[in-house]
Amino acid sequence: MITYEEHRLRSLVDEGRWIELLGAYRQARAAAVALDLAAGEPAAGGPAGGVGTVAAAQGRAGIATAALGHLIAYAAPPEVAARLFDADGGPGTAAGVVDHDAGPLWEVLATRHTWRRLAPLLGPPPVRRLVAQTRVLLGEDLSRGAEPDPEGVPLLLEPWESVGRAEGVPVREYLRQGGSRSALLTLPASREGLARVELPEPGARLPGQPATRALAELAGWARTVCVRGPAAGAAAQLAPGPLVTGGYLPFALAWPALVQAGIADRAHGAAHGRLALWRVLTAMTGAQRPESADRAEVRALVARMRCFTWDDPADRLRHLHLALEDPATGLSWAVSGSEEV
Repeated sequence: MITYEEHRLRSLVDEGRWIELLGAYRQARAAAVALDLAAGEPAAGGPAGGVGTVAAAQGRAGIATAALGHLIAYAAPPEVAARLFDADGGPGTAAGVVDHDAGPLWEVLATRHTWRRLAPLLGPPPVRRLVAQTRVLLGEDLSRGAEPDPEGVPLLLEPWESVGRAEGVPVREYLRQGGSRSALLTLPASREGLARVELPEPGARLPGQPATRALAELAGWARTVCVRGPAAGAAAQLAPGPLVTGGYLPFALAWPALVQAGIADRAHGAAHGRLALWRVLTAMTGAQRPESADRAEVRALVARMRCFTWDDPADRLRHLHLALEDPATGLSWAVSGSEEV
């Protein structure tokens, strides 16, 4: 049954009355926040009425109103759509970085307009950063004309990223009415080019490596390990047995699956994956944070890196099995996991 409110919103859409639709979104979001706060439900581990309660209420409100937010982000003129994230409507009215429907609202917006159109309109720094990184993933060069990334992540795709993007863009393709299309980028994607391989004895684990922690944060649904030795020795720590179907591949071909590994749920976009992957590569060079890394060192690391992937018969819909070896240090990292999506 179509309610009066649904009929009214549909009429506003048909007539292109986007300012009124933005007002309806803000009103609904503020009401949802107020309702949750009145219920006094704390976030996990937080006291009722505390900061955790406010954050949880904001998150629930973002989900409750996200379908309308998605439509505005997708179809409204950018001057209106960018105001989804402005707080000028009052408390609880602005979308945050975790507001999502088929995907985060900022990513929907970023797929619809160039950075040149959006840059003068976007206010909140976290939203600006994620939109900018999404535009970079879509192939836009922001190395001139955009503020530097706070962690020093480049605003232009590196050569290996450009090759990987040609293999499969990890950014979702959004639909006006809601929902999205997204290539499922898995590794290995098939057994083509792989062969039966007998893995060596597992390499000795090295605990406490910063790059291991960064890799675990990139793919929180997978297991990670660091060993002293070759990539195959790292793979042996996580592979189902000593005999696997596997092989070596260039890092560029692993890049799309690694970026997509960082899209944990609908609240995360591909920009999260790229930023997390740069933290991994930075940590592998020995730098503490991306902004302290010499980009030439990251390029040199990728150029010399040896990547080994393997198949697991128990794989589910999404899977990632990859070992990354740095011959210069003799260290290798492996990440392996599988899950339904």
